Amino acid sequence: MTAIPILPGIQSNMLPTDRIKFHVLSCGPDDGVPVVFIHGNFSAATYWEEAMLALPPGYHAIAPDMRGYGWSEDKLVDATRGYRDWSDDLAALFVALKIDSAHLVGWSLGGGIALRFLIDHPDKVRTLTLVNPVSPCGFGGTKGVEGTPCYNDFAGSGGGTVNPEFVNRIIAQDRSADDPNCPRNVINTFYYKAPFSSGREEAFLTAALQEKMGEQKYPGDLTPSDNWPNVAPGVWGPINAGSPKWVQGDVEALLMLAIKPPILWIRGSDDMIVSDNSMFDFGALGKMGFVPGWPGENIYPPQPMVSQTRNVLAKYAAAGGRFEEVVIADTAHSPHIEKPDEFNSNFHRHITQTG
Repeated sequence: MTAIPILPGIQSNMLPTDRIKFHVLSCGPDDGVPVVFIHGNFSAATYWEEAMLALPPGYHAIAPDMRGYGWSEDKLVDATRGYRDWSDDLAALFVALKIDSAHLVGWSLGGGIALRFLIDHPDKVRTLTLVNPVSPCGFGGTKGVEGTPCYNDFAGSGGGTVNPEFVNRIIAQDRSADDPNCPRNVINTFYYKAPFSSGREEAFLTAALQEKMGEQKYPGDLTPSDNWPNVAPGVWGPINAGSPKWVQGDVEALLMLAIKPPILWIRGSDDMIVSDNSMFDFGALGKMGFVPGWPGENIYPPQPMVSQTRNVLAKYAAAGGRFEEVVIADTAHSPHIEKPDEFNSNFHRHITQTG
């Protein structure tokens, strides 16, 4: 097994549950208030270590490698369940660790998982922190703040939308920097805003490269489509699981919750992954001329991911919940890594307000 690159003060353990054998990072007193950190796509628990170590006294940090990522047991993600495989895994982790309730933190794809866990187990969530989360409407294939599908088959979302050259380089465990599609360059270009550079570049690359690869794993299968860009979601893997086809109903379920813990939404000002003009969205790429055949603004505009999130959280507040949006300037997709002091100031204030 590839060596796990962790910082002093972080513990690394394999933890069996009744669903999956998790690799879990942790720190802080065992009897402290639990804070559970959920990583995003092409990453792993390692990306949370600095934030874990920075928690105030009295908190216990727990960061699992989610199904399909890191050093956890290799099990498939059934995309037709949306984020539920991961939510059920987290519930099993709570049981194994005897956690009654915890502060939940979700980054990017992990934000979608965290919202699903809140829907499934609202009594187990003390607070929710979303860090550059994917839109609650799903990733790709929708338009407008309500997340209306561009096509009935949700073309432009799912496993077929991932750059195959990037996939091939992950499979090859490429650590070079000789091409824009190199995993190292994708991380440095899109996770951070230049000129930021992480001192843990090698550790982060190693952790990300543990992603489980294959047609039923990452990026997942696809369904051919007559609609532009000619691919629709498949039924396996993490990218399909985040398709709006399979997360339909999540927004309505969120808004109907009787228990609505406070939500902090922290995002980087210059994110190019999750934005209203994402470089990973076919609507945006088509409009810029990078993908031929774009059907135009009326049919397939750029997905307004940030605006969709704001719309949903405003409805959450109107339905009796509470949320705060914090934008950290001059950061991209990873404000917890790029500007940790500012991130932690807001995050710690949020969780300490409720204990």
